[in-house]
Amino acid sequence: MFTLERHEKLLAYLAKHKSIRVSQASEWLGVTEKTIRLDLERLEEKKLLKRVHGGAVLMETDTSLFPIQEREQRNEKEKHAIAEKAKSLICENDVILLDGGSTTLALAERLGDKPMTVITNDIRIANALYEKEAIQLILLGGTRLGTSSALYSQQTTAMLKSLYVQKVFLGATGVSLDHGLSILNSFHYEWKRAAINCGRKTILLSDSSKFGQVGLMRFADITEIDELVSDDLLDSETRSVLEEEYGINVY
Repeated sequence: MFTLERHEKLLAYLAKHKSIRVSQASEWLGVTEKTIRLDLERLEEKKLLKRVHGGAVLMETDTSLFPIQEREQRNEKEKHAIAEKAKSLICENDVILLDGGSTTLALAERLGDKPMTVITNDIRIANALYEKEAIQLILLGGTRLGTSSALYSQQTTAMLKSLYVQKVFLGATGVSLDHGLSILNSFHYEWKRAAINCGRKTILLSDSSKFGQVGLMRFADITEIDELVSDDLLDSETRSVLEEEYGINVY
């Protein structure tokens, strides 16, 4: 089993059970306890868990990436403000791609007053759009993984690679000037890469709490985004670096 796969399994277990013992993980994953300790050490360095005697526990703080459902419910006011700003960037008859996530869902809920085509793989976003007559909705199918509302498959990603859209509205688990855009699950990787490559313009929707966070896997460099829509709590130094050093429009 590859290191990344073990890390994903350890984090998934912690997200559900809150804690895990080294001996338990060693037996379950079929590797030595030394290997598990090294895995936990690396994940702690990324602030994804906290090591304790004999194992690890879920790191639960105001900025923690876990639990996922609670994280998605944080900063609701900021996410709605971001969605309003993002809506203003969409023109009549645009063809856009909406990545899955709570902020892109908030954006979808605000659409419908002008004609456009919306492509997505997220069933919650599709549900928010399907009755809106001005929206030409294209839902890319696939398999639902876990409790996620996004659908994934090799065929879905292949279809995305054949599309071309004006604007991609993208989400990320973590955003870092040094480490780029990151996610927690590897099955998101191919989708995110294909999404970036199919758009003329990539627009990242990210509330300020995600800045400085690092997920399990980097899927893009900061330089690969064209515009950032964030909230008013984004610090001025980060905003300045993004605009002046990277040439990214920040809203």
